[in-house]
Amino acid sequence: MKKYDKTIKSLTPIQFEVTQKNATERPFENEYHNEVRDGIYIDIVSKEVLFTSLDKFDAHCGWPSFTKPAKDNTIVERKDYSQFMLRTEVRSTESNSHLGHVFNDGPNGGLRYCINSASLSFIPKENMEEKGYKEYLNLFKK
Repeated sequence: MKKYDKTIKSLTPIQFEVTQKNATERPFENEYHNEVRDGIYIDIVSKEVLFTSLDKFDAHCGWPSFTKPAKDNTIVERKDYSQFMLRTEVRSTESNSHLGHVFNDGPNGGLRYCINSASLSFIPKENMEEKGYKEYLNLFKK
């Protein structure tokens, strides 16, 4: 039995289609597009921390967008030739979940990680300790 089989079986239909079948959810009609609270975004399958609200911005594209991953080695990039164009797909390292794509049109000429909400769970800052993510709280100290 694969490490994440039980979790994968518990995914909603859209979570399964996005993470396991490389689908894309509808823009502007997804859970975290308008999320503005402080917190972390984790892989819906592995629970690995992928992004933080500190790097989230409104790209006006309809999906959550981030300038960078929360830490190195949590994201794998692959060439994606679907949709009759070359794009760079991003997947989580731990569970190999499809997350979305990365583009070179982020703020100040940087990157834009355009991520499907269905591939993520959001943990608000006030719940991070109880959910086992206490080590990330120091990121939000000013």
